[in-house]
Parts: sequence; C-alpha cells; structure tokens
Amino acid sequence: MLRLSGGVMPQQPMAGFGRDYLAIPGPSVMPDAVLQAMHRPAPNIYSGELIDITASLIPDLCRVARTKHHCAIYIANGHGVWEAALSNVVAPGETVLVPATGRFAHGWGEMAQGIGAEAQVIDFGLRDPMDMGRVAEALRADTGHKIKAVLGVFVDTSTSIKTDVSLLRKVLDEVGHPALLMADCIASLGCDAFEMDEWGVDVVVTGCQKGLMVPPGMGFVFFNERASAARAAMPRVSRYWDWAPRANPEEFYQYWNGTAPTHHIYGLRAALDIIHGEGLENVWARHERLARAIWAACDVWAQNGPLELNVADPQNRSHAVTSLRIGAPHGTALRDWLQHNLGLTLGIGLGMAPPGDPAWHGFFRLGHMGHVNGQMIMGMLGGIETGLRAIVLPHGDGAVEAAADIIAGR
Repeated sequence: MLRLSGGVMPQQPMAGFGRDYLAIPGPSVMPDAVLQAMHRPAPNIYSGELIDITASLIPDLCRVARTKHHCAIYIANGHGVWEAALSNVVAPGETVLVPATGRFAHGWGEMAQGIGAEAQVIDFGLRDPMDMGRVAEALRADTGHKIKAVLGVFVDTSTSIKTDVSLLRKVLDEVGHPALLMADCIASLGCDAFEMDEWGVDVVVTGCQKGLMVPPGMGFVFFNERASAARAAMPRVSRYWDWAPRANPEEFYQYWNGTAPTHHIYGLRAALDIIHGEGLENVWARHERLARAIWAACDVWAQNGPLELNVADPQNRSHAVTSLRIGAPHGTALRDWLQHNLGLTLGIGLGMAPPGDPAWHGFFRLGHMGHVNGQMIMGMLGGIETGLRAIVLPHGDGAVEAAADIIAGR
C-alpha cells in the first residue's frame, strides 16, 4: 500500500508500462529482426527475390531437422501439418499406433481418425514417459502389419514430457515391423536436440511459431525415401496436402499450391539466419541451461508449498516447455495476478484436466523456447516469485538464487 498524507491509496497495477512478456509455450517471443524483415510492402510472387529466398529456406530448414532428405512447406499451423503428413502415407481404413504422453498425441490420433484411419492409442497418462515394452507388445501383436505408422510426439506441449524417439525406432527394428516412424516436433524443433536421420525417423512435422521464432502460419513436413515410397503407393492424396510437388516444384507456386505466404518467407529467412548464426548445437545448449535454471527454481519453491514439476525425472523433461502443478485454484490465481499486475503471461494448463473440471485451475505452463536469454528467464522467475507472495501461497525460499547459480555456471 502507498501511504499518503490523510489516507491510504491502493497499490496500482504496473502492467501496461514497459514491455509485456509472453511466457507461454508458443507463439514464442519474436526477434526484432524477424518482425522487421516482415514489415515491408507485398513483393512480386511471380519473379524476383522471393523465389530465390524460398529456395534458400529448404536446406536451412533441413539443417535444423538434421536431415538430408525432403522438406515440404505448408501455409498451416501444427494441426495442418498433422493432417498433411498423415494424408501422404495413411489411407482410409489403415491403422496408426499412437503412444500418448499428453493431449497432443491424442489430437494427432484424432486427426488420423478424421481422414478415415483407425487410431490405436496406448495412453501412458500425463506424467510418465512411454513404456517401450508396451509399444513393442502392440507391434508384435500386429502380425498382419495393419499398423502403417507410429505417431510419436517428441515433446507433448501439454505435459512437457520428452520422448526418446530413437528408442521408438529401436523397438520397430527389433520387432521387425515395417511401420513408418513419424515424430511431432512442433513444440521442440530448434530447442531440444533432435536427429531425424540419425534416429531413423521417417516423417517429422513442426510449425514456425515456437523454436523457429516466426508468427504462426507456416508448417513443415520433413520426409525420407521410405516415406516417399509409401506416398507413391497411396491410391490418392489430396491435391492440397500432397507433398510431392511441394518438395520438388517445377514452378514456384507449387511450393505453396497457390499464393505464397510472402511475409512469413522473409521472417523465416531472418529466423534461420539467427539460428545458424548462433549454431544449432549452441541453441540446444542455451535451451538446456535455461531449462535447468527453471527446474532449479521450481525445486526450491516445491520445498515448502504445493508447487511441483509435472515430470519428475529431468531426463524426461523438455528444454522448451515446463508443465507445473500447483493445485486449484492457485494456477489460475497466479496467472491472473501476474498478467494483470506485472504484464507477465504464463501458459494455461492445457489438457491437464477435462474441460469444466475445477482441477483445471491447478496447472500452468512455462514456455522457454526460441528467442530467450538468461535475463528474460530470471525476470520470469522473479515475476513468479512475486506472484506467489502476492496470492499468499506457501513456497520455499531461495528459488531465484538457485536459478542464478545455474545460469552463472556455478
């Protein structure tokens, strides 16, 4: 409270001044260089620099996915490239296996059902990694090889569980099952270390609005020769989703099956320059250190209060997003206070409780992906500490100091 002569004036919110911080797990913070690259008049879509710039994107995107194979670009969000990937290799009546570690794995399976496929789901809950023994059991039981693809979500944005995708390939190889291995890297590409070719992944999907640091609107499907062969065997593929002309265009418009997303192209070019200028391994290392700082702070808060990390084992946590449990209604109370008083927006507990369930108010998520550095993370953690004090929620002391030690390399 601010005390003045003759009375007391209520403390006023400070949000609305300075720069707000959107700490949700996507869309992520956009670099100024990306926004400036996009702030320009519309270009010619039939000739000129736009064609050359688009061609330059493909090899640099493949470098981020760590593949020497193909890339198709879509004007779409993550849900769009889910459908694009499925439409090229899974026909109506065929089956996909969905080992689920959160809401987004279920969503990809539902997308498969929407194109007429059957989704065989193995649900591992909201806190645990995949049990590869159960995945192997399901594949061995499929003696007729009805399963055409395994849909593995590398990082589920709802739970922040990270899956060892290389183990999925190992299971497929040990069982001798011919299904394609498909990986959702929407939350994690350019944040968590990922090796498409080395890990034997056949199809990878991602979007532009998280680790790639571009406003939402573009999606990408990377695919290898096994996936190309599966595409060639399909009875038909939607003209729009067909990845063959996009990956091997004879004319510029075939990249997009129509008008190009002109300004996103300029923004993506700037974002890829930033990523490769830093060096992808350095990008991964930065995300790893900042994630450890967040976890250290959360561990301290958890020593004397209800807050806890959703994923117990650090090996199974993403370096791009952290899902937290704090008990209803404290999750919503904390988010609301921070947004209205500090200009700090945290992510909702998406998929952690059924819609309408009061328990939904007991979760929140932290996005720490893409264009983030140490002072941003320290500011976010200091803001959360302030919010915990403001809503009078018990928590351990020394969280910010613990994070500072990680970032300082101590």
